[in-house]
Amino acid sequence: MNIVLDAFGGDNAPISVIKGCLLALDNYRDIKIILSGNKDMLEKIAKENNLSLSRFEICNAKDIIDVEDNPMEICKSKILSSMAVGMNLLKKGDGDAFVSAGSTGALAVGSSLLVGRIKGVKRAALAPVMPSAKGCFMLLDAGANLECRPEMLLQFAIMGSIYSNKVLGVKNPKIGLANVGAESSKGTEAHKQAYILLKQCNYINFIGNVEARDIPFGACDVVVSDGLSGNMILKTMEGTSNFFVKTLRDMYMQTNATKIAAALMSKQNRKLKKRMDYTEYGGAVFMGISQPIIKAHGNSDANAFKNAIRQARECIKQGVIDEISKNIGSSVGDE
Repeated sequence: MNIVLDAFGGDNAPISVIKGCLLALDNYRDIKIILSGNKDMLEKIAKENNLSLSRFEICNAKDIIDVEDNPMEICKSKILSSMAVGMNLLKKGDGDAFVSAGSTGALAVGSSLLVGRIKGVKRAALAPVMPSAKGCFMLLDAGANLECRPEMLLQFAIMGSIYSNKVLGVKNPKIGLANVGAESSKGTEAHKQAYILLKQCNYINFIGNVEARDIPFGACDVVVSDGLSGNMILKTMEGTSNFFVKTLRDMYMQTNATKIAAALMSKQNRKLKKRMDYTEYGGAVFMGISQPIIKAHGNSDANAFKNAIRQARECIKQGVIDEISKNIGSSVGDE
């Protein structure tokens, strides 16, 4: 399987991209890596850092799309950027999945306009996998669509259920609708209508509304939300995790006794930090696109890129796109 990487997407590109790809090739013998980016620059930077590019295919892309650029430029003045060239490889069938840590907005536009949505899917959703007390859960939408119609939320639930089952190995995933209360009468009119559609859908295991405070404790396997609320849930959990780790570190450094305690707890602390590290789960999938596209975090290191590649590989192996294509018609109220 051919996995395409945007070699110049992200804060730590291209060094971390190259290192992450090398780690992935060491772990997964069934993949081929294609780097999309300026070949001369890649060779120069790799040589300066004693890194070999011999295990990669390089697709030359002379431009880079920056986070400050208008996302629509990926289809116009930035069509020769590493991100656009990489996604066009997918469109032509030369790649099976695409990974980038670049501009989320540009990736969202390029995913829909260059690669294209699965037939019948109304909107693609940004869907990260997040840690919880019971393991992990998928959140969608996490920011691609700030306002969502009820039928869009239903499709998010179906796609999330398929991913959770196929990639995360959850049998009969529990689907929850993010809301301000557990009662079916809570929320906006869109939430109330979405609740009805989700309840009527026989394809998913809908458990009802879930409140934000219950999400980290594993209330469900898939959290369905509009992009505005979903992004707030995502950023709040990221911030809370960073706050907790920093507070714990500061607490351990206060006295000699706490430093000794830190040393005694070092193994457990490492396990906790790893468990709370969202990069361990890969990136955020653009669910609903006709090929697997993974948005890695902007400050991804080599390990995060390796995990994003693993995630892309699992999407391909488990046939997530085909499963969505077959079952998206199960939704109620398709146009």
